[in-house]
Amino acid sequence: MAYLIMVRHGQSQWNLENRFTGWRDVDITEQGRKEAQLAGKLLKEEVFEKAFTSTLKRAQHTLSIILEESIRKDLPVIISSALNERSYGQLEGFNKSETALKNGELQVHIWRRSYDVAPPGGESLKDTADRVIVYFKEQIAPLLQKGKNILVVAHGNSLRALKMYLEQLSPEQISGIEIPTGIPLKYELDAELTVISVNYITN
Repeated sequence: MAYLIMVRHGQSQWNLENRFTGWRDVDITEQGRKEAQLAGKLLKEEVFEKAFTSTLKRAQHTLSIILEESIRKDLPVIISSALNERSYGQLEGFNKSETALKNGELQVHIWRRSYDVAPPGGESLKDTADRVIVYFKEQIAPLLQKGKNILVVAHGNSLRALKMYLEQLSPEQISGIEIPTGIPLKYELDAELTVISVNYITN
């Protein structure tokens, strides 16, 4: 039995400005730093063997704050682009509301929430899931199967893809799920990586 804890990075500057971020390397806000500090406090009693994060600074900054708050500065950290946020291609940098006015709310909803439709020049959630799940199976799952507890700090869509895989959710089910920033999501898994329990850590 092992624990996998996932944390979406704290609020980024473009989260605040309601802009498509994707692969753009935008840092967290002051609110994002506070969210990361709280996550670190909430995880102080948890035990981890290793942490994984993306190549983007908003995830790495969140992780560094979590490790500092939970007094785990020496925890091994693995960085991989496989855990990066979904690419929004040509939409990156644009305000979501303005994009909806220009292209229609339905079209933007399809780009954001459908499973296999990608925005222009970007990735669908399926594309994101393909790289995230391969990386999970190759690099993270073997550690969990050995009973190692793992922390993953990444992004809304890369974590949605992982959640979909672990909980065996359908594309329709995952479309309505939003992962909140800075709140640890804890999975208890057996040796076959079947989910025994899943819950957000809030106190």
